[in-house]
Amino acid sequence: MAVPSSSAPNALARNQAARRRRVLDAAVRLAERGGFETVQMRDVAAEANVALGTVYRYFTSKERLLLEAMVEQVRALAGRVEEEPPVGATPAERVVDVLARATASLQRHSEVTAAMVRANGSAQPSESDCVRAVRELMTGIITSAIHEGPPSPRDLAVARVLQQVWLSALIGWVGGVDEAPRVTADLDSAAHLLLD
Repeated sequence: MAVPSSSAPNALARNQAARRRRVLDAAVRLAERGGFETVQMRDVAAEANVALGTVYRYFTSKERLLLEAMVEQVRALAGRVEEEPPVGATPAERVVDVLARATASLQRHSEVTAAMVRANGSAQPSESDCVRAVRELMTGIITSAIHEGPPSPRDLAVARVLQQVWLSALIGWVGGVDEAPRVTADLDSAAHLLLD
């Protein structure tokens, strides 16, 4: 009787992770070309060179797919903030720096951002884990800008409010209600009102 190789499950996991990554990357490329409407599961499968069933194996809907891309983007932002800490003499200045960097990064990819924000706004209860992950990551980024060390209950409350203001400002921007400078000004005002 042959003993299965212990590397076989690892190879399978790596292959599955690679397919999942291709699907996510394909969805982002499609969103870059035309936003939320261009991300159709059949087109994602074709772009990723996988079967449609493979796309649905990893992602139950295009909203789920875009929300998971959003989680990855915010997680990457958290990594960049850790590598390059926020600049500023006061908590408000550091929070403004972090939020401005996050917003500028998302504004450089406006179609993808619009698609992700729209998916966030139309998330179903089954996708709440992704919405919660984005909130928790942003709250963590903001509390780390307020000060080093464990956050106090007040820090967490302020960070959660600022995270909500940030998301609301993004919704206004992607919806064409506010221009990019207005988003930055609103975030600056909110941070100073809550932290000064």
